[in-house]
Formats: sequence, structure tokens, C-alpha cells
Amino acid sequence: MQVVEKILRKTYQGKRIGPEEGLALLQSGEFQKVGQAADYVRRQKCPDGVVSFLIDRNISYTNVCVARCTFCNFYRKPEAEGGYILSLESIFKKIEETLELGGTGILMQGGMHPDLKIDYYENLLSSIRERYSIHLHCFSPPEVVVLARLSKISIREAIRRLKAAGLVSIPGGGAEILTERMRKKISPGKCTADQWLEVMRIAHEEGLLTTATMMIGGGETLEERIEHLDRLRRLQDETGGFVAFIPWNVQLEGTPMQASISRKVGPVEYLTLLAVSRIYLDNFRNLQVSWLTQGLSVAQIALHFGANDVGSIMIEENVMSTAGAHNTATRENLLTVIEEAGFTPAQRDTLYQTFRRIA
Repeated sequence: MQVVEKILRKTYQGKRIGPEEGLALLQSGEFQKVGQAADYVRRQKCPDGVVSFLIDRNISYTNVCVARCTFCNFYRKPEAEGGYILSLESIFKKIEETLELGGTGILMQGGMHPDLKIDYYENLLSSIRERYSIHLHCFSPPEVVVLARLSKISIREAIRRLKAAGLVSIPGGGAEILTERMRKKISPGKCTADQWLEVMRIAHEEGLLTTATMMIGGGETLEERIEHLDRLRRLQDETGGFVAFIPWNVQLEGTPMQASISRKVGPVEYLTLLAVSRIYLDNFRNLQVSWLTQGLSVAQIALHFGANDVGSIMIEENVMSTAGAHNTATRENLLTVIEEAGFTPAQRDTLYQTFRRIA
């Protein structure tokens, strides 16, 4: 008890806590006290009482992937039945539907396709940019690593060429847990933790802002959760290029991982992680709650545990929904969640710039 109070006293004083202190908060069981401290930090960083939301669409341009993630039902092996690459016409139609619904961006990610090289991605981006005025938030670090390797170019050259073709920012997907033990266990075909961070470092250096994510509940230890947060914080100290942190809990329905995980991440565990993230990531302004995996009721509570963003209405989402994430939300749902929690809702863009407060 005294240890936790000492750590939280530092938080209220605006002082940075270290990895051991972060771990102590995760282990403490002091759910309410940690949440109150996280709420205090949020109010210091976001004093206007605004909670933001986004209207965008997730477009999965291909489901062909060689990563072999044990938590994924979405992917298909190369040459397997059901594998696809979306045509440009299909992607254009999805973008037009998004714009009609007031969307301002697309989050485009896909499987790590073994045949798609840099010219495919350049053509995809430039074709969209020529036709539509919409934010292109595309290609997670694992995708960038694979397309660079297949194209026999450096990660930096790949990012420069993608940016020139129309890429505006990079999503934080594929982070899972940034420790090698976990990555070898649950996503053996994806890039290493160091490579994930290197893509983000280079993107920031090349003028692209990015988000960061974290997937909990896949068998990681509390120490590994803190290591993940610490690696993000250290890179943010270097570059300042992360605009938000988005933690979510793994969905297991029908996945290969389901048999090896005995319990799901419940609301208290998720909210504790969210609150500790707000305290630990003192150089991040925005913290997004995952209503898709926790539901709208927990998302509302999360606004008092450090979160200042409820994410997107998700016009389309393909990966987590195939593993049991069946929660849905409309614009009106998100407005209600925000207003009933005592905050002012505001629509934002992909880079967390608010442009429309809802009276």
C-alpha cells in the first residue's frame, strides 16, 4: 500500500516513474487509486474536457499472409482457397462509401503477401490520391519490413517511396508485445521487436507520424507489458512521432491460440493496463480505448481511467471480428458514451487533430 502511494505521489507531482514502479502498479490490485491517478494525468494533458472520435474505414487489401499468427482467423496461406487481393475498383468503392458517411481517412492494412513489391503499393497509393481527398493511414511495420525485403530496398527507401506515392501516416499494428519471447511464440513470421521500432523510428525521421498499439492477453507476463511500454516511451523521447497509444485485448474465438489461453482479459485488468499506460507513457498525449474488444460500457468507464479518445465507428473491420470481436458502434453510440461520461465529443482526423466539436 505504501509503495503504491509513493509511486502515485510521484505521478501527481508530474514526475516520471520507472519500469519497476510501473510493474508495481500493475501488480498492486489498487484498481481505483491507479485509475484516479491516470484520470488526473489525462486532465493535465487534455484540460478542455474533450473526448475525440473518428470516422474512418479499415480496408484489408489482401488476406494472403505468411506471418502464421496464432491469434488470427483472417489470413490465408499463399495459394490457399479464399485468398484475395482487392481490385482497385473495389477499394475505390469502399472509399466512396466512407466519404459518403463523413469519413476522413482510411486505415489500410493487409496480410504480408509474399508476391507484392513496392511498385504494387506505390500504384495503390497514387491511384487513390489521384481520385480522392482522404487521409491514407496505411501499412503496419511488419508489412513495410516484408515489402522492403521483397523489393530488395532498405526500409528507409521503402518509406520514402510510399510517402512520395501518397502515404500520410503509419498505423501501429503488428506490435502485439514488443519482446522476442512473445513474438516467437504468437507471431513467428512477423518482424522482430527491434525491426518494428526501427520502422517507426525511420518513419518519424522521414516526417510521417504514427500510432502505437499493444495486444494483451496472449500469454505475456506483466513484466513484458511494462517492457513494451518502456520501449515505446524511449522511442517517443527520441522522435516525438507517436500521436497515440491504443491497447486492446486479444480475441480468441476459433483461433489456434484459444486452446492455450485459459482466461480472457476482463474489464478490471484491461482498465488497469490502460491507466498504467496513461501514467507510464508521460510523453504521449492521446490514449484510445478499444470499445471493439471491451464494449461500449467499459469504454465509457475508460474515459475516467486515462483515455481521451474512443476511436472510430469502424465502418469496416475484418481481422478482430473474425476472432470474436462482435461489438459494434454508430456515431450516435459514441456520442452518447462521451456525453454521458461528462465530456464534450469532438470529431477528429487520423492524426488526432479535432475539427468539429459536437454541441
